[in-house]
Amino acid sequence: MERREFLKAGTAAGLMSSARILEPLAQAEQPTNNVAPIPKRALGKTGEKLSIIGFAGMVVMENSPSFASNIVAEAVDRGINYFDVAPTYGNAQERLGLALQPHRDKVFLACKEEDWSKEGSAKLLEESMRLLRTDHLDLYQFHALSKVTDLDQIFAPKGAMETFEAAKKAGKVRFIGFSAHSVEVALGAMDRYPFDTILFPINFVLYSQAKFGPQVLEKARQKEMGIMALKGMAKTTWSAAAKNDHPHPKCWYEPAAFPDEAAMGLRWTLSQPITAAIPPGDERYFRLGMDIGQNFHPITESEQQQLIAGATGVNPIFHLGAV
Repeated sequence: MERREFLKAGTAAGLMSSARILEPLAQAEQPTNNVAPIPKRALGKTGEKLSIIGFAGMVVMENSPSFASNIVAEAVDRGINYFDVAPTYGNAQERLGLALQPHRDKVFLACKEEDWSKEGSAKLLEESMRLLRTDHLDLYQFHALSKVTDLDQIFAPKGAMETFEAAKKAGKVRFIGFSAHSVEVALGAMDRYPFDTILFPINFVLYSQAKFGPQVLEKARQKEMGIMALKGMAKTTWSAAAKNDHPHPKCWYEPAAFPDEAAMGLRWTLSQPITAAIPPGDERYFRLGMDIGQNFHPITESEQQQLIAGATGVNPIFHLGAV
């Protein structure tokens, strides 16, 4: 199952089942006060600082309001100030909006959208702000750019960029960014517009097996953009046998083995020159990510060699070549 099909099926019964399994954890595990909070890094030229671990809206997708409230409060207590969500994440905006109400002035709220028209993107923006219970978004992003034609539509007359720029002028959006799953499209987007941020897969398998990512990271650094990383804990595509029957209903890809390989993979990502990394929406992996953030130390050379050795021959989740 590819990412887009996975998200369309995100509200299916399998996720409802996972909600019942996950519910007790968010209530039982409480933040500890004897560990330093998750540190922050500068977000490019914006003047903002984000926690090095971000909160993916999918963590609360199809879970109860109480679950969402508990895990959001814990994340804020542990130092997370970067929250990211999208309309395609089931009911995550609604759950996150309510849970973030007591903390809204302490957090940097990012949202994404996938309608490239002026009219459609404007409607999505208003609906997202309504569901998230906020009068502005700190960051609004074009979501999952994967084709050159996406850029053509966005920058065309009556394209979505007109919505984004008008929203920024009106104070509804503070910064403008994009996420992408294509090296070529990400590079093209940075050539077309002075984006504030980029959200992109920065992953040990992608780098070592597909040369996917280093060129994007370098260009974003040259432009002094805020760089947020996706898929730090990803490993490979699901096998045909496991695609529809696996223990991670919120992961469209097979994650790195829990906990050691996943922890090392995320530390590898955080050791790159980025602002923050967003762990998967799977609660166990997110909690592991919070632990890593609070105790972060860069990956060593020997650990990196071990990690890359385990990635040799693995099929990466993305490849070079625009779709």
